[in-house]
Amino acid sequence: MYTHVAVHRSHTMADEAQPPNGTDVVDKMTVEVAEMALDAKEAAGKEAASGQPGAAEPAKPSDKETNGSATPANKPVCSAAFKEQFKAFSKFGDTKSDGKHLTLSQSDKWMKQAKVIDKKITTTDTGIHFKKLKSMKLTYEDYNKFLDDLAKTKKVELDEIKNKMANCGAPGVHNATPGKAAETVARLTDTSKYTGSHKQRFDETGKGKGIAGRKDMVDQSGYVSGYGHKNTYDKTH
Repeated sequence: MYTHVAVHRSHTMADEAQPPNGTDVVDKMTVEVAEMALDAKEAAGKEAASGQPGAAEPAKPSDKETNGSATPANKPVCSAAFKEQFKAFSKFGDTKSDGKHLTLSQSDKWMKQAKVIDKKITTTDTGIHFKKLKSMKLTYEDYNKFLDDLAKTKKVELDEIKNKMANCGAPGVHNATPGKAAETVARLTDTSKYTGSHKQRFDETGKGKGIAGRKDMVDQSGYVSGYGHKNTYDKTH
């Protein structure tokens, strides 16, 4: 009897020592998965450090980070174009000019056409800074000094000024937009709207009839005045 009780207790203790539902197997698998994940992470870090294929590429800095802004503040100035404009305006209004010197008057015309002279920069400002160089005519080098001094004083970007002056077109060319004057001229020259005697001076296409539209011409064709079948007679009969 005692032996039977002892055997029963040993089986009961063994059953209590084992985890129910195979928990030890689940815990072992969880540990193995975690270890595999750590191994993969360490391998990726080593590849990135050595620069081998498969390594994650570092993020490239954006234009804003490299240049300080998304786009350059001002376009680069084309020195050749600016110099050609200098020569062109130095000859503007002066047929004897060699294209190597620029007067204050020529400079102001250039700046007005380029719309550099406005509420912020006036002809008074250009006159003061131009006379600082103590010359009636400035060479290309001195003119650049003049612009640099003007830009600093008025707190305007020098490249912005030069870009406008380099791209304002030939001397005397203004990009004017059609206004009310153009509309008025178009309305007054529309012959389809003429009435009375003025309408008789033009044909259906708007072409002028010449003297026939201004005077009553005598009909020399031989037909009675007002005859409606003129030039319909069959000449073969």
